[in-house]
Amino acid sequence: MRTLVRRDLGDEDAATYRWTDFELERHIQHAVRELSLFRPVQATAMLSAAAGSRDLALDGIAGLIGVEAVEYPMGRQPPCYVRFSVWADALTILEGGPADDADAARLLYTKLHTLDAASSSLPVYLEEVVAMGAGGYAALEWASFATNRVNVGGADTWRNYLSWGQERLAMFQRALTKLAVNNSVRARRLYAAAAQPASRSTDWGP
Repeated sequence: MRTLVRRDLGDEDAATYRWTDFELERHIQHAVRELSLFRPVQATAMLSAAAGSRDLALDGIAGLIGVEAVEYPMGRQPPCYVRFSVWADALTILEGGPADDADAARLLYTKLHTLDAASSSLPVYLEEVVAMGAGGYAALEWASFATNRVNVGGADTWRNYLSWGQERLAMFQRALTKLAVNNSVRARRLYAAAAQPASRSTDWGP
């Protein structure tokens, strides 16, 4: 990813790098977090509540953005997705009885992408989007640093970086908006509840 960003910035001579690896990594992580809010990772987790409780602790889920659905109890066909509320680091199930020792819930949630030296959750087609955003942030940082300084490239160096960075970030935001539109149609309740809801006016029969 650093190579992609340096290529866009024209900063490929290792002997005269304008940005350090640390600086580029900071801008890359900034772009990754921005992208995650528009196209997050979709994940699942199994959590258990304490006996007699409907509260599930969320503080153990790294990079959590939001919970999309909760299956409770698990193992029914079709799956039973229930109403829930989230406050701080706790999720409360609003339907069904209190949990016992054997009960568990499956969470369908979204989380931040990860990108480090060991692994990446980014699909290949999103790597160029992240590089675009990181390059834009890096150019704006340099424009701010170079203002009112003597620059080898001339007095307009900072202005050129400012203009280029703003253009790249505008392209980055357009790409994020497009990703969000393509990812906007979601079914929040994928299946009918496993149990027929109680009714005060209709007798469903045996």
